[in-house]
Amino acid sequence: MKIVNEIGRTLQFFFLIMETMIRRPCARREVFVQIWKVTEQSFLTTGMAGFFVGAIMTVQFTLQMKEFGALGFLGGLATSGTIREVGPLLIAFMLAGKVGAYTSAELGTMRVTEQIDAIRCLGADPIQEIILPRFLGIIVASFFLLGLGLMMSIGGGMLMGALFAGVNAEEYVRHIPTIVTSVSVVSGLIKCFVFALLLATVCTYKGYSATGGAKGVGLAVVGTAVTTMVGIVVADWLTSFIGESVLRAAGVY
Repeated sequence: MKIVNEIGRTLQFFFLIMETMIRRPCARREVFVQIWKVTEQSFLTTGMAGFFVGAIMTVQFTLQMKEFGALGFLGGLATSGTIREVGPLLIAFMLAGKVGAYTSAELGTMRVTEQIDAIRCLGADPIQEIILPRFLGIIVASFFLLGLGLMMSIGGGMLMGALFAGVNAEEYVRHIPTIVTSVSVVSGLIKCFVFALLLATVCTYKGYSATGGAKGVGLAVVGTAVTTMVGIVVADWLTSFIGESVLRAAGVY
């Protein structure tokens, strides 16, 4: 029952953000500041993670494709798998562990030290002034980081393709445009958007609703980490299931 109530309050908070975005949009400059902040915080870790994920995917596909003598398609298959599934999931976990926890702690501290109440006393709307810019910043920055992670994954895959499978860089990238279809790209973008929406909602809600001093801030951070990790996995299954059903109904498969 507690979980259901918490989900309801989170959805209510999400609709409040949407209502504020439509009726009282925040300053663009604040959104750009948050986009840069999130991107800067996660740039290095996302790039490194993307590089090694690409390398791992290449090694895994190499073991299977050697049996069929189809190593020429190694780059296309590894990149397609990364774009459709691993890339968006990886970015979401990176952001959940770093940006989600940071945002929750930042907003939680503002809440327990009554800075949010002070903003309201001055006649400003805390949702418009501090929540909405962070919410939009996380979502937009997720797409930049997804692009970075995918580029680095191709780099990591090319390196391992040359070292582990004897596939040179030209051969590795040759079949990427033929195997990575528009369906793969759209699927990856939809997953990235859903995961970012989930993360932005949960971390801002947990921080904004924190109570109980320093202990309450710590609980908000832990709650953000647990909720986003579980939510991302569930959302991944749900988007995959719905996507496959839609494609089958449309006759793509």
